[in-house]
This record gives sequence, structure tokens and C-alpha cells, in this order.
Amino acid sequence: MTPRLDATSLVVSDLAASLAFYRLLGLDIPAGADTAPHVEVLLPGGTRLLWDTEDTVRSFDPGFTAPGAGGRVGLAFLCDSPAEVDATYAALTAAGHRGHLEPWDAVWGQRYAVVLDPDGCEVSLFASAA
Repeated sequence: MTPRLDATSLVVSDLAASLAFYRLLGLDIPAGADTAPHVEVLLPGGTRLLWDTEDTVRSFDPGFTAPGAGGRVGLAFLCDSPAEVDATYAALTAAGHRGHLEPWDAVWGQRYAVVLDPDGCEVSLFASAA
């Protein structure tokens, strides 16, 4: 199976302000989410929108530095298996695309990797580790 776009992830400096903005656009984000390190909502059509604080991202990517204006959106592609995460990462980097984080077994139960698109946008590849 081909990896498919599953989620869009936003890295934010002020989670409460970001969630308030998206609530104004009609997203049903729980009120208690404002202090969470990670928030996600299911969008119509089945894709998800995710928010992570800069500190959350730094917890697994110690070299992360917050970009200036823009550059805070990442795309996340769901793979069928951990092996597909590894194979897709290998194929993309072999084709000359820059790897950012090599595949690893994340503490949240997924096989995860990050590559950069030609413009430097982070593209995550993930699958359930189980």
C-alpha cells in the first residue's frame, strides 16, 4: 500500500492562543486541551489536525529550533507497518531527499521518521509499532 496523508501537525509557541484561533474557525477542540502538550481533532473526511508545543517537539527532537514567521506546519503520512516507515524513509533519502530523524520506535507506540521536502517542510512517516 502507498503511504497516505493522515494528519497535519502544527508546532505552536502558545498552545492556548492557537487553539482559540482554530475554535473560532469552528473546530471542536475540548476546553481542557489548552494545557496539554499535544492536541488532535478529527476533521471531516477523516484527516486529523494536530498541535504540539515547542517543548513537546524538543522532548523527542532536542535540536529543534522554532522557526520565524511561517514554517510551523508538518505533514504526517500513515504507513501500514513499521517496515513501511523504514522502507519509505530509505527510498526518499536514497532519492536525495534530506532525512531529519531516522526511523525510531517512539514512546507513544509508533514507528516514526521525519524527512524534509524540497522546501524544508517536515514530512513525518509513521505506523503503529504493534
